[in-house]
Amino acid sequence: MILGVSVSVIVGILVILATIAGIAWSGMKENKSYYVTIPELGAMGDKAYHSQLRVEGFVVPGSIEQSGTHVTFVLNEFESHSPKAATGRVLTVNYKGAEPPPDTFKDDAQALAMGTFGRDGVFHANVLQAKCASKYAPAQPGAAQPGTQPAKPAAAAHPTAATPAAAN
Repeated sequence: MILGVSVSVIVGILVILATIAGIAWSGMKENKSYYVTIPELGAMGDKAYHSQLRVEGFVVPGSIEQSGTHVTFVLNEFESHSPKAATGRVLTVNYKGAEPPPDTFKDDAQALAMGTFGRDGVFHANVLQAKCASKYAPAQPGAAQPGTQPAKPAAAAHPTAATPAAAN
C-alpha cells in the first residue's frame, strides 16, 4: 500500500484516465479537417484522398441540381462576374446531408463544403454552409443602387410643415 491506497485502486484509476485520454484523442482526430482552396486540393496528391477537408468557392450559376437533401453543384474559385472566373479552377461537389442546403445557397453564393475528396474527382460533402449571394456585391460604377432615391429638398419633403414663425 502506498499512503493507505492499495495498488489495485491506483491501477484502476490509471486505466480509467488512459481510457478517457484515448477517447478524447480519437475524437479530436476524427473531427480534424483541413481547410484548402480548390487549387490547393489539386496539389495535395494522395493526401487529399485520406483527409477530412473543407473547401470554399463560389457556386457556378446554373450548376445546382437538387433532389431533397441531396445536391450536386460546381464550385469555382472565383465569382462568375469576376474577370478571372473563366480561368478559375472548378470542383464538382456532391452533398448528401441530413439537412437541405441553407436558404442562402444559390448561384454565385460563397459556399463551404466539408467532407472527403474522392478518386472520381468529386468532393463528397456531408456538411454545407453558404454565405449571402453576390446580390450584396458593390454596384457597378454609374449604376443606380436598388432602394436609393435622390435626396429631396426639405420643403418638398414636407410641403405642409409649418415654420416656427408661422406657429406663433
